[in-house]
Amino acid sequence: MNGLIRLEIDGHSPTPEELYFPALANYGHLTAFQVRSGRVQGLGLHLSRLASASLALFDTPLEPAHARSLLRHAVRDVPDAAVRVNVYQPAPDGPLSVLVAVRPPVYPSPAPLRLMSAPYQRPVAHIKHLGGFGQLYWGRAAVEHGFDDALLTGPDGSVSEAAVHNIAFFDGTHVVWPDAPALPGITMQLIEPLLPSRRVPVTLDDLGAYRAAFAANSIGVVPVTAIDEHVFDIDDALMARVGGALSSVPWDEL
Repeated sequence: MNGLIRLEIDGHSPTPEELYFPALANYGHLTAFQVRSGRVQGLGLHLSRLASASLALFDTPLEPAHARSLLRHAVRDVPDAAVRVNVYQPAPDGPLSVLVAVRPPVYPSPAPLRLMSAPYQRPVAHIKHLGGFGQLYWGRAAVEHGFDDALLTGPDGSVSEAAVHNIAFFDGTHVVWPDAPALPGITMQLIEPLLPSRRVPVTLDDLGAYRAAFAANSIGVVPVTAIDEHVFDIDDALMARVGGALSSVPWDEL
């Protein structure tokens, strides 16, 4: 894994035998976030995501305090980092295992995104689950066609989310989040209530009704300047407001 600083499973460096299951099985869930000076934005939401997804997929609780202690241990001497947390169950009805990967910090792209629509929606979209072959496939296809990422859409052209981002549109008054199956990303959850937001179904045919668009994920927010052949202008005032909303969210001590 390029740039890996540390990898721990259940609070210790894994043996080769412990890596066997997560290397070969894709049933599980994850969360990912940035750490700055030992702090995380939306830490409570990340811990809640891990707990609720564990119950949904394994019918087994993952206590937030336990998850937090494992995260704190993994980044104990790394004040700034990008962290990914995978949760899986090596044995049926057995205890859960928590894999924490710590890598160098990642910062938002200075360049806007261009997205290629793809006829795909994530299964069980409300869970950030492992095994995302479809979104990876379409993300690679988008790059091969000269775009930055894929925009996932339903059979009727309804917009759901980008392969690794939530997407939002701006109609001049409201930030519009597509009302469709999608992951409720943590950054989206943090900024949606701080902006004049609403949920509305959005299709590819509706793109002309919006003056701007942006994408949000655990790395940050970035403007979107194209979806297929449709071009958006960058709305500097909008992006300043969105960036300001995210900057206003406190960083929680890990």
